[in-house]
Amino acid sequence: MGNPGHPPRFPAPGGASRRSPRPLSPLREHLRDTFWFAPTVGLAGAVLLGVGVLELDSLLIDVLREQQAYDDIASLIAVADDLKTIITTVGSAMLTFIGVVFSISLVALQMASGQMTPRVVRLYVRSRITKCTFTVFLATFLFSLLVQASYESGDDPRTITTVPVISASVCGLLVLLSLALFVAYVNSTLRLMRVSHVIDRITRESFRVIDRHAVAEAGPPSELPAAGGEVVHRGRAGVLRDVHIARLVRVARRHGVVLRLIPRIGDFVVPGTPLLTVHGGTPPPARALRYTVSVGVERTFHQDLGFGLRQLSDIAQRALSPAVNDPTTAVACLDRITQFLAAVAGRPLGTLHHRDRRGRVRLVQDLPGWTDLVDLGFAEIRGCATNSPQVTRRLMAALDDLRLLAPEDRRTPLERHRTLLVHAVERSVRESADRAFALRPDRQGVGRSAPGDA
Repeated sequence: MGNPGHPPRFPAPGGASRRSPRPLSPLREHLRDTFWFAPTVGLAGAVLLGVGVLELDSLLIDVLREQQAYDDIASLIAVADDLKTIITTVGSAMLTFIGVVFSISLVALQMASGQMTPRVVRLYVRSRITKCTFTVFLATFLFSLLVQASYESGDDPRTITTVPVISASVCGLLVLLSLALFVAYVNSTLRLMRVSHVIDRITRESFRVIDRHAVAEAGPPSELPAAGGEVVHRGRAGVLRDVHIARLVRVARRHGVVLRLIPRIGDFVVPGTPLLTVHGGTPPPARALRYTVSVGVERTFHQDLGFGLRQLSDIAQRALSPAVNDPTTAVACLDRITQFLAAVAGRPLGTLHHRDRRGRVRLVQDLPGWTDLVDLGFAEIRGCATNSPQVTRRLMAALDDLRLLAPEDRRTPLERHRTLLVHAVERSVRESADRAFALRPDRQGVGRSAPGDA
């Protein structure tokens, strides 16, 4: 359903290839925002694995007993007794290890969120390596308990029914896997504490949002049939996180209407707020629209085009606060804001049209416009940057670069921000030489002299 005239996709940051976007169902994104799903699946998998492996141990003893290989069974009993100490140690130490490791990690994460933004916690929750490590740790603990419970009190090769040799070996493999994941987890957690990696993660998530929107047509508002009514929000108050696009398109097709989403993704909605405008017919029944809108306590990246800029702006503002005073971090945020705006400078924005299988528009969704994104990326940083020449110089360079990349009809907000920045620096900096220095474009902030300087 892509637009043939759509601009080519920009390469992923760092040159990495991108997977095909999955914009239709938000279920996958909702599960990634939870921390219970992966451990629950892991515990269920540990139970199934334990039952299956213990059954193999029983089958092995049955085969050996049919062959009357009692000496081999006695040898397996001796090996299992030797492994029992290791299994018991794993079972008693793993849960304590989980508590200590994750307690220390949460303290480190709290420090990182205080230095950058509280929304960095979301990156930790969505981290695959974090969930995988926690899942394997819990699965190893539960599996070791199942193996311990399988040991029989007797040691007579003729009467014993199972010897947990295979299961004990699998438990050892799970321990080795846990150690490998622990190393990867520590490395990932340390990366989340480094602001440059956090900024890079936010930027990558923002580019994925651009890819998700690329599968639908974006452009200026189109003419719609006459409005036949509105659908109001009946759920709890909260932030509009995302909508189930595929389901809304199916509902609109079945009832022969066009639905227009009134609030933008990221808006705060309360019960009674108009949610959908119905064009070309009467509103569908409430039952048909159930589970099509997701409202939560915080914004998500799934369909929110401006959320990445919001986070980058927050990090930059905190870095420019007197309590932190870290203009280099603000410059790093401006680098990524410029990268994002350059990626959407030539793309159609404004309204997203979702079509059914026959090519008819069934859902219309408003996107932030170019001016909205520019203001979101620069307005608040510009207000905090007047006393930091490193940031004002980088901001001047960013605005100049975007003026060259953006189409002519999109240069007005860039010129406005440039003018306002010049006026703000002129008001706050007294010396003319300092003003000239602060307003000189520099992509490194302070790292390049003016032409002709020694």
